[in-house]
Amino acid sequence: MDSGYDLYLALKPLNLLEKKPALWWPNPYTFEMLVGAILTQNTQWTRVEVSLEQLRENHLLSLEILAHSARELLMECIRPSGFFKAKSQNLQLLSQHILEDFGDFETFKMEVSREWLLAQRGIGFESADAMLCYGCGREVMVVDKYTQQLLVALGWEFDAYADVQEWCMQGFSEENLHEELAQFHGMIVEYMKRYKKRSGVEIVF
Repeated sequence: MDSGYDLYLALKPLNLLEKKPALWWPNPYTFEMLVGAILTQNTQWTRVEVSLEQLRENHLLSLEILAHSARELLMECIRPSGFFKAKSQNLQLLSQHILEDFGDFETFKMEVSREWLLAQRGIGFESADAMLCYGCGREVMVVDKYTQQLLVALGWEFDAYADVQEWCMQGFSEENLHEELAQFHGMIVEYMKRYKKRSGVEIVF
């Protein structure tokens, strides 16, 4: 297995994304996706779903409303996701900066850069790339801990995030690149959730 595309082809027959959204991440291309990308840091997605539902019930899943919402209410809504004080601040600052620099979410999606995202409080490489891929429709591979753990199990080790990302994107053609990279990341996550054991990663392909 010499490239990310080889791994993609090995994972695809396992039907890991069966009954999942087309791009794997729920509600892509929406402001809600950005919120989820911050909430999911250092926590399980099931907890994020609870937080998103509480934000929805309190009508806070709007860029303009969240930017100016009461911090106490925001913290209470996202409490299930953990680190709610820091995440509430990060969410509110991100929302305010989007409005200040882009005016609205649609303009943000078209014009935002990776550098701009990385300059925001609480956003690192993984979160920035997730927002670009699933929130903005960019041709970006998201690298997370599952990606690195699977590659190690396959005998590949890299020194930096960028090196992993470059390997993962090798071999893909330009056709359907965004969709394939989004699904590739999703397949890796679903594979690891299914086959990662305490003793290591089970390789079934």
